[in-house]
Amino acid sequence: MNLYTIKSVPLTSVHSIRRHIPTIGWQYIIVILSSGLAFPPLYFYNGGVREFFAILKQHVFIVRSADDANVFRLNDFQDSLQKSLSSLELPRVLSVANGATLHHSPSAVSAIDNSKRENGIASGGVSTASKHSGKKKYKVPDPAHDLSVQVLEKFSLVTKLARDATTQIFREIQDTRSPLRDKKLQNSPSPVTTVSQLDYRTNNNTRTKPDDIEGISVDSKSVRSYVRGKKMKLPLTHEEWRAFLGREGRIVDSTTLRKRIFYGGMENDLRKEVWKFLLGSYEYDSTFAEREYLDSVKKSEYESLKSQWKSISETQARRFTKFRERKGLIEKDVIRTDRSIPYYEGDGNPNVTILRDILLTYSFYNFDLGYCQGMSDLLSPILFVIRDESDAFWSFVALMERLGPNFNRDQSGMHTQLFALMKLVELLDHPLHDYFGKADCLNYFFCFRWILIQFKREFNYKEIMQLWEVLWTHHLSEHFHLYICVAILKTHREKIIGEEMDFDSILKFVNGLSGKIDLDAVISDAEALCISAGEHGAACIPPGTPPSLPLDSDAQLYAQQDDEIL
Repeated sequence: MNLYTIKSVPLTSVHSIRRHIPTIGWQYIIVILSSGLAFPPLYFYNGGVREFFAILKQHVFIVRSADDANVFRLNDFQDSLQKSLSSLELPRVLSVANGATLHHSPSAVSAIDNSKRENGIASGGVSTASKHSGKKKYKVPDPAHDLSVQVLEKFSLVTKLARDATTQIFREIQDTRSPLRDKKLQNSPSPVTTVSQLDYRTNNNTRTKPDDIEGISVDSKSVRSYVRGKKMKLPLTHEEWRAFLGREGRIVDSTTLRKRIFYGGMENDLRKEVWKFLLGSYEYDSTFAEREYLDSVKKSEYESLKSQWKSISETQARRFTKFRERKGLIEKDVIRTDRSIPYYEGDGNPNVTILRDILLTYSFYNFDLGYCQGMSDLLSPILFVIRDESDAFWSFVALMERLGPNFNRDQSGMHTQLFALMKLVELLDHPLHDYFGKADCLNYFFCFRWILIQFKREFNYKEIMQLWEVLWTHHLSEHFHLYICVAILKTHREKIIGEEMDFDSILKFVNGLSGKIDLDAVISDAEALCISAGEHGAACIPPGTPPSLPLDSDAQLYAQQDDEIL
């Protein structure tokens, strides 16, 4: 059995340690270096995490993060402000540092742009887009608006810093497996050694049938019965929707409903109601009366939250730096978010103001997380569909319960997903994985934007609503978005390998796919990959990886216990 090799790491190089103590399963920690790189999980099969921290405390200064009770910072005497997502919007700054998290680097920034910024508005790690990026064509977005050639050229100057720093660690772990995955492989009745032979390229408009793929260790008839292919169902209708509702308004069979939406979507005017169930704003077993009462209570609660920042006077604002920073960033972002969509276009558009108000209110609702660039991209389609400020806010809150870790300051959520993506590519397309290893591309930074905002920049508005519905059903996997990533990469494997693309070339190529991806085809491919991988694919994804709900239900209990240590 292959296990990770435990290597010594200087304590001076460690930035923080994330602790995971699930109610079911093994305890484990993730060590995050000062550079931003995250090591694979270190499992404690017989407990001992608390004792580990007790011993560690004898050698270094440890402090619990104010943002997350399960994150412990080492030798941390200052707290940087939020760093992430200018890769999505502004060409004014590109900032990187050594590691998988691209931290604010003044020297790198000055080499690209002389404009000065507040510390804390740092890049999420991929690239920035033109200030006109929000003005995409409605039918087919213009990739040039998302990522200019000039930005790509400048980005290539600084990405080598991160790539070189991550190469060594990823090279060390690429041929190993996590203990959790090994355990599942041992207990599995069939090997998965040939799943990497899967290939779903389109030939003469004919998609490869699942039973024609070499070496799939699952029943081919079972796969064929699930694959969408060209026989995708029609959207869910009003009549079908009413059939799912019991006399009191409860969803009769939520599993069948989610499966139905996965394979056919829904009619547009149903989204305002059904999305609240998919996102978790409404419980599937709630009644009409309960939902009506909930709406009333939540509306009052939203108005109360909103009044907190609305009542801040200019005099107070001058002494409230965090509020000024977040408000300024939000106002700059919303005026360039989806402005080509009729619902948001034009000067003085009240819907843009509502978008701003919701984001500002959320920054007070979740003050620890606040606001990061990219959140406006996630909120925009929700408000467009729901058309109610309070309802849109609470739907956004429900979404951020799952996607919030994408915007953590230490970017642990993104680290975990990129690592899981690497392991899935290794499992499902080993030749491509080997090529990425040789090309020093195992950090998968070129997929950063895809994961961060759930492919929002890769499809037009109509398509992104269809894709998000598929992802929110969690029909086959909570992490279906990672299989979407694998499917897109597999589709272009021959071009990537054939042209011997390096990191910068892959980054430019991937961003250039915006508006050019066949949505139905890639969902079909991702579905077949997910079914074929089965439990072996699930074993590649650490517990609690976004968009899974956080495994922190007992965080306060463990935080109290750890107070004895810290």
